[in-house]
Amino acid sequence: MSLPPLSPEQLVKPRHFELRMSLIFGTLFLSLGTHLPYFPLWLQAKGFHAEQIAVILAAPMFMRVVTTPLLTTLADRARDRADVYVALVAAALLLSAGYFLTPTYSTVLAVSLALTIVWTPHSPIADSLALSGVRRFGSNYASMRKWGSICYLCANVAGGFILAASGPQAVPVIIFLALGAALTAGLLAPRMGRPRKASPLSAVEIQHAAPSLFNAYFLYFTLGVGIITASHAFLYGFVSIYWKSIGLSDSVVGLLWAWGVVSEVCMFLFFNRIFASVPVVRVMVIAGIGSIVRWIIFPLVWPLGLGIAGFFAVQSLHSVSVAMVLIGLQKMIGETVSEERTGAAQGIAYFFNGFFMAAVTLASGPLYDRLGVDGFLAMIPIAIVGLVLIGLAARSAPQHPVRR
Repeated sequence: MSLPPLSPEQLVKPRHFELRMSLIFGTLFLSLGTHLPYFPLWLQAKGFHAEQIAVILAAPMFMRVVTTPLLTTLADRARDRADVYVALVAAALLLSAGYFLTPTYSTVLAVSLALTIVWTPHSPIADSLALSGVRRFGSNYASMRKWGSICYLCANVAGGFILAASGPQAVPVIIFLALGAALTAGLLAPRMGRPRKASPLSAVEIQHAAPSLFNAYFLYFTLGVGIITASHAFLYGFVSIYWKSIGLSDSVVGLLWAWGVVSEVCMFLFFNRIFASVPVVRVMVIAGIGSIVRWIIFPLVWPLGLGIAGFFAVQSLHSVSVAMVLIGLQKMIGETVSEERTGAAQGIAYFFNGFFMAAVTLASGPLYDRLGVDGFLAMIPIAIVGLVLIGLAARSAPQHPVRR
């Protein structure tokens, strides 16, 4: 499929392109690195019970699987995606101030729903800008994107120490300041014009290319990935609350979250050396088994007296249950989906991941309320269902990789 030509202005590489994109990725992930581990702690500190916390976390997930593709489509059609990015970051900054209002259940839920509409598209639009630089000027995506992971890790650690000193009330302040930093970096975003190819989450590309992707192998595989990923919903929603309930400090909670990210990055670095020749279905089976082992062990760590060291060991499995799933999905798409349909493939996978994660997050509140840490055991059958779907995908796998 031929791509539209670049304009003369688009052939000129913006000054300090890589540095400016690195700043965008770095500041983008500061707020995310605070929200995921610490927002549930803030909700609990404000008196919300587990079922209310689950709804506040899950409802935005359901919404964003619909709204994010629409907004990335808007960005693709705009005169310049950077302008849309800046507008969305500014809107997120303003809406995040809603958490400074009196935190009633209806207020926090409304703010979270509105915020997710303008917050979630930040990452795919930043990816789209960076990938335009990769295609046009030969920029190195990994060298820019790594600053997002580094800053996410720093936010995990620093957030824990800040909360240890000031308490959970600091969470909305940190998110607000991080979004302010993201807005400052966004104003420096390189102007790239319209993309020649739709962004990965574009509703337009999904509509045009998705029908050809509806084959048994692709659907079983992406459904399996989505369900294995969703088995982590209990962890993301309630593990910080659990760790605090057994007396771990905020700083230790931050370090445990950070260790999971470190393990994930290590898998990214060494995956090709270890698994380059391993079939992608086998990679995903290993990841699914790693998830099951993780959920079996997690409730046993504290009762068996394994202590904080035991939690660090279990968090190391993040490299298998999360990183290998992410890499395996991209490996499958790269091997079996033609280049002009990769954006639609990514969008479909995003929808499955988001929908199943939202559904399991919603169920995790009642599970934690009734079972506490034993709620992790309910994630085991979910991961098993994902593994069964991967097995069905293996039975219908194409015999040869896609021809470029």
